[in-house]
Amino acid sequence: MAKKTKRQSGGTPATVALTAAGAAFTLHSYEHDPASPSYGEEAAVALGVSPERVFKTLVADVDGAPTVAVVPVAGQLDLKALAAAVGGKRAAMADPAAAERSTGYVRGGISPLGQRRRLPTVLDASAGAHETICVSAGRRGLEVELAPDCLRSLTSAVLAPIARS
Repeated sequence: MAKKTKRQSGGTPATVALTAAGAAFTLHSYEHDPASPSYGEEAAVALGVSPERVFKTLVADVDGAPTVAVVPVAGQLDLKALAAAVGGKRAAMADPAAAERSTGYVRGGISPLGQRRRLPTVLDASAGAHETICVSAGRRGLEVELAPDCLRSLTSAVLAPIARS
């Protein structure tokens, strides 16, 4: 039986996965406001980063299968484009409780990295326009900054235009 490795103090499955992969990344933390209506916009403002560079992680059901969409907080997920990107016909936002169960993270802290089980992932094509992007590091108030290609590689993500303004 394999031993479980102990997480670093304050580590999340996302940061553990990044460290294990030897990935280059920077952690950014900020004081999360529980009353904030938008976790992603809150992160962009708190970090002083353009909302086009801060990406939110959403879970949708594509033809009944949970699928991760990573889109800029400045935009919205185009469900039809997401379905097409993974060869599906229909997509709908996943129930929040189901998203939490399938990823192992709580809403507002879902990271595309270190999920309970690897889900098909689609990264919006706009990520390629930036040297680095920020995504949740696995809890509210914690973001990880990394190169889009690094995120694609670690999640086996498809790059496709899935966001709209």
